[in-house]
Amino acid sequence: MNPFPLLIKPASADCNLHCEYCFYLDRNTLYPESKRHRMSDEVLEQMISGYMATHQPQYIFNWQGGEPTLMGTAFFQKVIRLQQKYGKSGVSVSNSLQTNATLINDELAQLLARYNFLVGISLDGPADIHDQYRVTIKGRSSHSDVLKGIDCLIRNKVEFNILTLVNSANVNNGREIYRYLRDMGLFYHQYIPCVEFDSNNEPMPYTITAHEWGNFLCDIFDEWIRNDTRKVSVRLFDSVLGFMVDGIYNECDMGRNCCQYFVVEYNGDIYPCDFYVESGRKLGNIMGDSWKKLQQSTEYVDFGQQKIAWNPTCTMCEYLQYCSGDCLKHRLNNNPQELSWLCAGWKQFFKHSIPGFKEIASSIIKERQQFVSQGNPSNIGRNQPCPCGSGKKYKKCCGRLVL
Repeated sequence: MNPFPLLIKPASADCNLHCEYCFYLDRNTLYPESKRHRMSDEVLEQMISGYMATHQPQYIFNWQGGEPTLMGTAFFQKVIRLQQKYGKSGVSVSNSLQTNATLINDELAQLLARYNFLVGISLDGPADIHDQYRVTIKGRSSHSDVLKGIDCLIRNKVEFNILTLVNSANVNNGREIYRYLRDMGLFYHQYIPCVEFDSNNEPMPYTITAHEWGNFLCDIFDEWIRNDTRKVSVRLFDSVLGFMVDGIYNECDMGRNCCQYFVVEYNGDIYPCDFYVESGRKLGNIMGDSWKKLQQSTEYVDFGQQKIAWNPTCTMCEYLQYCSGDCLKHRLNNNPQELSWLCAGWKQFFKHSIPGFKEIASSIIKERQQFVSQGNPSNIGRNQPCPCGSGKKYKKCCGRLVL
């Protein structure tokens, strides 16, 4: 079997917020038999035991939603106990949690810190921007509650990053958003484009255009490259550099095959992708199907191969190596052979940024060569001073780009 991570929806699409642009809100219609969806102990144990019986270089559990913290601290305590029960001595287990942060408390944060969860926090910018779409079920602002959750994570020394959905409310404020996060001391950013269509394939009001996306990325890049290349981690930028330096695609959109992971719904149903949790895409259920069977299923294999069925013009594009035709979800009319809705924006960004990325990549390669002359860089501890002389810890300097 090929290695694979899990993306788990323990509370399905249930959430304490009602973000207008959320693509997952309507997934509850897949399970109309109940208004409240929670993963049972039986499904949880079957999922963990079966997954940890497979051979993986690292067992990766990504807990998402909806809002996964609706499960409560006791649920994640069970997760840890089961991972310890079924994990073999010496194996590596990774847990991440994507959350709106409004339900984070000290009890949960202490557990996350103790077991090294990496937490992703959804934050779209300052309150006036964030609250345009990210509100509670009753329509109340969520921004102040998110900041309280962030403070709780910081107080309990939990590692986290920020996920910003780039939508019609913030797409023209790229520099403001970037500076806002950086100046708060939040140095790990991920920017995701909001691209949603209605049943007639018309863009929803919060969907951004290709031109807006290109401008946003260029604005972010110009801020980042000026002084922050060793201070702020922008996931997309790190991924471009990772490809230039190591020839590795470490971001889903950049890959050449969509067999990247499995989505596990609250009842054990399995789907091939977060964006394709649909009745016609269901692969099986972990209560009756093995991971090997799911991975080798025709439905899963065929789904993955759609990625390279890109538009013929993509083959001639000088930037294909960086985008691989973009995410299937962004290809118009849900047709793999259509151009991405964001194509022109990606071209604008790559044309603007590639020269700068190449300079940084060249400096990274030179630093690696220097590291080798000083000793094997693999022996440098992530919390030790970086050999480049910056005075920062290795993991927050060269190690962030070299690992």
